Amino acid sequence: MSSRTVIRGGLVITASDEIHADVLIEDGRIAALAASGTSAAEAFTGERTLDATGKYVIPGGVDAHTHMELPFGGTFASDTFETGTRAAAWGGTTTIVDFAVQSVGHSLREGLDAWHAKAEGNCAIDYAFHMIVSDVNQETLKEMDLLVEEGVTSFKQFMAYPGVFYSDDGQILRAMQRSAENGGLIMMHAENGIAIDVLVEQALARGETDPRYHGEVRKALLEAEATHRAIKLAQVAGAPLYVVHVSAMEAVAELARARDEGLNVFGETCPQYLFLSTDNLAEPDFEGSKYVCSTPLRPREHQAKLWQGLRTNDLQVVSTDHCPFCFVGQKELGRGDFSKIPNGLPGVENRMDLLHQAVVDGHITRRRWIEIACATPARMFGMYPKKGTIAPGADADVVIYDPHAEQIVSAETHHMNVDYSAYEGKRLTGRVETVLSRGELVITEREYTGHAGHGVYTPRSTCQYLN
Repeated sequence: MSSRTVIRGGLVITASDEIHADVLIEDGRIAALAASGTSAAEAFTGERTLDATGKYVIPGGVDAHTHMELPFGGTFASDTFETGTRAAAWGGTTTIVDFAVQSVGHSLREGLDAWHAKAEGNCAIDYAFHMIVSDVNQETLKEMDLLVEEGVTSFKQFMAYPGVFYSDDGQILRAMQRSAENGGLIMMHAENGIAIDVLVEQALARGETDPRYHGEVRKALLEAEATHRAIKLAQVAGAPLYVVHVSAMEAVAELARARDEGLNVFGETCPQYLFLSTDNLAEPDFEGSKYVCSTPLRPREHQAKLWQGLRTNDLQVVSTDHCPFCFVGQKELGRGDFSKIPNGLPGVENRMDLLHQAVVDGHITRRRWIEIACATPARMFGMYPKKGTIAPGADADVVIYDPHAEQIVSAETHHMNVDYSAYEGKRLTGRVETVLSRGELVITEREYTGHAGHGVYTPRSTCQYLN
C-alpha cells in the first residue's frame, strides 16, 4: 500500500535555498517539490494534506552528539533511548547519533552490541552510532576497519578523564593512523585531563568544593592546548579530525588556524556554550551543579567568538552533547566535592528552538540554522542527502515550524526525563508544530503521535567533506 502526504503553503528552508513550495511525500520519502500555486503543485494529491501556510517547512534536525543511558560517575544518564528520542522529536530532531562505549579490556564489538540492545525497538526516531574507543590495541585497530565497513564510521577518543576513557598521545596517534587508512573520522574530546586532575586535587585541598570550581580548574588554555595537540597528531597521521563540544575562544582560534592551513579539521559547539556561562555554574545553593558539563561553561565573553566561528564556518556543527542527570539524587552526588558531580546537561529537545532564537536575534541566517543543525551533521557523518535536507529521494524527515509562536522553556513542560531545564524561564520565539519521520507523523500539531520502535538504525558512509 502506497501512502502519500502533501504539505502545502509553507516556506521550505534548506541549507542552500528558501522557496514557497508544496512537498509531496510518498512511501516515506520526499517524492517532489513544486512552487506553491503552480499547476505542478496543484497536481499533488495524497491521503493526507498538511497546511503549512505561514510556517516553515524544514528538514528534521540531526543531532550528532547524544548520550542516552550513558554510564558515568557511578550513575547513568537519565534519558533512555525511548524517552530521549521522544523528547528529540518534540524538539524537531529526527535523527540522533549516539555513542557506543568500548570499556577497557573489552572489544569494540561488545560495546557496539550493548548499545544496539539498548536502542533497538525503543526509538521514536532514527538513530546511528559513533564508537568510543577507550582501549587502543592491535585488535581494536583491526575492529575499526570492520566497523567502518558496516556503517560505524566515526570514533571518539578522550584526552580527558584519566582512568576512564583517557587515551594517551601514542594511542591517539595509532587510532588516527588507522582512520587515515580506513576512511573513519576521529572525534576528539580535547582537554588536557592529566593537568586538569592536578588542578582538581589542588582546588579540593584548598576547600574549593562548589560547582563553580569545576569551570575554574578545567581551564580554557587546557582546552586550547589539547585542541592544538590533537590537530598536530592528526596532521602527523594524515587523518581528518572532528573536535567535539568546543567551548573556548582559544580553541576556536586553533581550529581556525588549522583550517586556514587547509587541514581537514572540523569543530562542533553546543547550545549550552552559546547561551549559558560561568554565571550559571556560580548559582547558589548547589544549583550550579545543574550546569556541570565538560568541556565546561565559559565566561560570557567566549560566546561572541563561538557565534563568529559559526558564521565564518570555523565551527560547522551545533550538537547537544545531551547527557542528562537529575538534580535530585544524581547531580547531588557531588555535594561537597565538585569532581563527583556527573558531567552532562539535558538539551536534545531545545537545540532547534534555541538556534531559531539565534536567527531571530541576528546571530545566524535561516539557511545557516538548517546548515549547522541538519545538513552539515548529516554530511559530516555520512547520511546526506538521505538525512538533512528536503529534496526528492531524501527520507521524509520533515518539520512544520511556527516561527511566530512564543514559548517559555521549563522543566514543567519539557519531555526529557530529567527534573530541571538548563534554560528554565527562557523566552523563545518559534516552536515545532508537526514532525514527520520517514513520512510518519511523530508530533501532530503539538501532540505526540509516534511510538517506540518506529525509529530504525541507520548505517552511515564516511565523512562527505573529505577530499
